[in-house]
Amino acid sequence: MAGRFAPSPTGAQHLGNARTYLLAYWSAKQRGQRLIFRVEDVDSPRVKPWAVQQSLDDLLWLGLTWDEGPDREGAVGPYLQTQRMSIYKRVLQDLIAENRVYPCCCTRKDIQNAGSAPHFDHEPAIYPGTCAGWKHGMPLPEAGTYCWRFRSSEKVFEFDDRVLGLQVTRPSETLGDFPVTQKNGEPSYQLAVTVDDSEMGITEVVRGNDLVASTFRQLQIFEFLNATPPTYAHVPLVLGKDGRRLAKRHGDTRLSTLRSSGVAPEQIVTWAAHSAGLIGSDKKVAHVDEVVPRFSWLNLQRDDVVLEDDWSN
Repeated sequence: MAGRFAPSPTGAQHLGNARTYLLAYWSAKQRGQRLIFRVEDVDSPRVKPWAVQQSLDDLLWLGLTWDEGPDREGAVGPYLQTQRMSIYKRVLQDLIAENRVYPCCCTRKDIQNAGSAPHFDHEPAIYPGTCAGWKHGMPLPEAGTYCWRFRSSEKVFEFDDRVLGLQVTRPSETLGDFPVTQKNGEPSYQLAVTVDDSEMGITEVVRGNDLVASTFRQLQIFEFLNATPPTYAHVPLVLGKDGRRLAKRHGDTRLSTLRSSGVAPEQIVTWAAHSAGLIGSDKKVAHVDEVVPRFSWLNLQRDDVVLEDDWSN
């Protein structure tokens, strides 16, 4: 059994990220699971070179530990997605050969103008199927003009989320076909994450509740791989007082800034445990591991969390 931390080095980690990492850590430790630190850096145009080391430093500062990662090699490495490209490309060739993907030249504007409404929050319009007539063996468009798009299944998929309960959808109706590569040929988030979770033996994924749609996409790829998907826990988000996701407008909540300004890691751990409903408001946590015996998904507070305190001072 294994859980994972999977930061994307597209910027600094903030309090919302910290709360999710802490929940993942407490769950894994309470169940006796191993933890793997994986860097999801396939989104190359947005990746910041400094962000990988900073994310390692931030999590270590909070008191979190892991069994394998970029700083401690193990059996399922490498731990940076940009070092795992050959694995993704092998799976992509299998998808092409089985006609589960097709080349798509459409732009985001093309899809938006088609006007198909999304079913899930935070999701773009459903792809209208413009390029779906391509079959394996037909000529390909000019290199660099297309992504590979996965043919969504017409069957019903479901999973029992540890926070949200039973989730059910028919992907072809509610999500539509989705990209598994970028137009430069590099793998996209959905493909890389699913292949990694399968190859690394991840049995529990803890992430924000805005990623339920991604889970249904990834379940389809797991099915193609004939692999057992992890158990999922889609946890509440951390919001600003205006009810919107944390951003610069809510003050500086970057862990690196809080760390350099003298905020104690125990303060963040205590806030996370209290906001999750794991300890009382009168309790303080001296070390992250003190929360492990108290952790239970059944006791988790289910609503999104509003950040009331100004941590930037």
